[in-house]
Amino acid sequence: MNKSSEKPKQPEKPGEDEYECPICKDTEFIFYKDEQGYEFAKPCECRERKAWKRRFKQALIPDEFIHANFENFKRSTQYQQDMYDATISYLNEFAVIKHDNGTTKKIMSDKNLGFIAVVGEQRLRELPAGERAEAKRQHNNFGVGKTHLQIALAKRLIKDGFNVLVVSDVTFMDELTQAKRMNDEGETLNRLLQNAIDADVLVWDDIGKAKWSEAKEALYYQIINERYRKQKPIVFNSNEDRGTLSEKIGYAAASRLIGQCGPYLHEVEGEDYRLKGA
Repeated sequence: MNKSSEKPKQPEKPGEDEYECPICKDTEFIFYKDEQGYEFAKPCECRERKAWKRRFKQALIPDEFIHANFENFKRSTQYQQDMYDATISYLNEFAVIKHDNGTTKKIMSDKNLGFIAVVGEQRLRELPAGERAEAKRQHNNFGVGKTHLQIALAKRLIKDGFNVLVVSDVTFMDELTQAKRMNDEGETLNRLLQNAIDADVLVWDDIGKAKWSEAKEALYYQIINERYRKQKPIVFNSNEDRGTLSEKIGYAAASRLIGQCGPYLHEVEGEDYRLKGA
């Protein structure tokens, strides 16, 4: 038989066991007909679960905090309990209302949640060498659980239906400054900026850690100001204090970031749990 006359083999259709959801065959909708023969569609029960997975993946949660939750946050000290209580109180300002017609309405806090230092890292660095170690011991802000709690908050919000973006300051600012230098007519930079501006909740880890530059200060302001205008919340933590954070991200950006916290700005210091047993 001439091979050229052979019909191409049709790809096999996936079997029922090859679908993640055999009920809707991964379309996330179930189609049915009423008594008059009109076809309708309703969301499959897997739709919400898959949407949660997508939101979780898009949040960019760091691997080291993938297991962080409220249940495994240690509250052995008063400052840890205060941080926990503040985060739970902040969580209660969010809600998702589901209507009978299948639509949902998101209710979000119009405030930011911030955990900052009593005495900032930059201020400690400026002390004479002989005073620095003792001041660092008295006013430690590292390893007190700030990021753990805020990632736990992010995961709960994602589960509830909110779009959350988690960024780490040094990495994020490097990505933005590199994108500014790319020869793509600003496409990459605009995408990164819009992701940060449009997310329901932006979780900004260790803000103010990146080395200061005029270009970075402008980027801080652009993101924070746009979210301030839209009353979209930022959950942030920093090893800087009110004054040094303002120096690192710019006074205008810090004014909006801190000013939008209201009662949800907490100055935290305590023992570094990472050094326990070292």
